[in-house]
Amino acid sequence: MTEAATFGVLNDEAFERSRRRIGIPDRPLTPHNLEVTADGTRHFAFGYGDDNPLYCEPDYGKNTRWGTLIAPPNFIYTMGENAAAPLTPEQKALMKGDPFAGLGSYQAVMEFEWFRPLRLGDRCRVLRSQVGVRDKPSAFGGRTAHVTNDFLFATADGDMVAVQRGTWINAERHTSKKRAGEKAPVDVTTPYTEEMLAEIDAAYDAETRRGAEPRYWEDVQIGDELQQRVKGPLTVTDIVVWHVGWGMQLTPPGSFGISRGVRRKVPGLYPPNNRNIPDTVQRLHWEPERARELGIPMSYDYGAMREAWLTHLVTDWMGDDAWLWKLSCQHRKFNYIGDTSWVRGRVTGTSESANGHAAELEVWVENQRGETTTPGTAVVLLPTRDSAVTLPAPPAEGLQGMLEYEIARFAE
Repeated sequence: MTEAATFGVLNDEAFERSRRRIGIPDRPLTPHNLEVTADGTRHFAFGYGDDNPLYCEPDYGKNTRWGTLIAPPNFIYTMGENAAAPLTPEQKALMKGDPFAGLGSYQAVMEFEWFRPLRLGDRCRVLRSQVGVRDKPSAFGGRTAHVTNDFLFATADGDMVAVQRGTWINAERHTSKKRAGEKAPVDVTTPYTEEMLAEIDAAYDAETRRGAEPRYWEDVQIGDELQQRVKGPLTVTDIVVWHVGWGMQLTPPGSFGISRGVRRKVPGLYPPNNRNIPDTVQRLHWEPERARELGIPMSYDYGAMREAWLTHLVTDWMGDDAWLWKLSCQHRKFNYIGDTSWVRGRVTGTSESANGHAAELEVWVENQRGETTTPGTAVVLLPTRDSAVTLPAPPAEGLQGMLEYEIARFAE
């Protein structure tokens, strides 16, 4: 089949092309931050509504167990200089083009494991690779391709920082648009009343942070609720501020001539708008007309933003001396511009192991319609009255060792 005939079509050939890419490092974009700085971490934290001084004020960090300012957990999104060796000619051929080009791509699942903090002045290297692809039916998009990519982060000295595992659902746009149109319409236009806004403001005003007061493992009980966080009503301004700290991610940063240079290489990232002007595919997050063209009633947030909201909930609850080890979440519904999200959690278990004293959490994001848009789980290592938290050890050594471990893990 010709490239034009297969563009936007999900077929067996696309799956086979995708499978041949497993384990081949993909060159990441130039990171938004090359180094952990007080400005970079503050901009990122402010972008998801977090003013924790541990991430924003260097003088505060000096008096914590970390001895310095540290980056928020999700700050790894903004970092990662390429750690992969140059590709062979055969690998370059396999990596040319996107097997699922023209399909709608939606982030579905994201998992994190953090092994050590990024401290002020740290640089970070990343090894990025696809580790698996699965053929699955979907009520939303018919036949879909679930592609899992790993982002493996290490310091310049080779110490593992984190593993990020992301799964994206790829579906034919005409199918997802048709099925989206078959669903009951979502109200995205009714104004908020003054009473509704007052309730949201009161929730913001009631938020507190554990901070320097340790939360001891002995004091945590199953069923304990985490103090909720509210995020919203979501505005386009919130999306803009988020991008200031997060960078652009999919479309490389830069405008005008820089943007043209990227568009010349990857024109598919810049579909024309209603005036035939090429513009980033990401504009559906702030341009309602583009969202509606794709069968979505309104622009919506990013999955990464909700992941940061969940870590905000957990890190405020656990305090400075604890360690957020694991977070896993699923993005099941759109969070539209104008929606208000309530970020909540509860303790579901406690345990002791070689990794320390852990609290298992159920966490979720719920909109003003009472729908859970992002369910998830988290594991926090807490201090006891007799011992401080010991950071968890990664399951394999080095970036290449972790990549091999992750491919084997997915194959199981």
